[in-house]
Amino acid sequence: VQLQASGGGLVQAGGSLRLSCAFSGRTFFNYGMAWFRQAPGKEREIVAGISRSGSSTTYADSVKGRFSISRDNAKNTVYLQMNSLKPEDTAVYYCAADRVISSVVPSTLYGMDYWGKGTQVTVSS
Repeated sequence: VQLQASGGGLVQAGGSLRLSCAFSGRTFFNYGMAWFRQAPGKEREIVAGISRSGSSTTYADSVKGRFSISRDNAKNTVYLQMNSLKPEDTAVYYCAADRVISSVVPSTLYGMDYWGKGTQVTVSS
């Protein structure tokens, strides 16, 4: 499996970005997907997860109401729409895939099977 994240960049506080993660190498529908982030000096944390069908999602409390995860199974791509960005959202964002046999939503980094290389998001104040 290969995961290629894109869409990061520099944005002012209050702005928006949309991250994309292209999945290849296996059947996309067999994987729950998630976005994680890691800021300098901090542990990697989950941002959002989505079930293989896209019908169920989960979010970290810090991003609820501002971020939205979605997926397009026809395009083998998962997205993270980030609105009302804050300086504390600055981090490297990673997408990850979890091989599943049900509609479970990935919620922890320990169960993820594959990781992308990450894309930098910087929010200036």
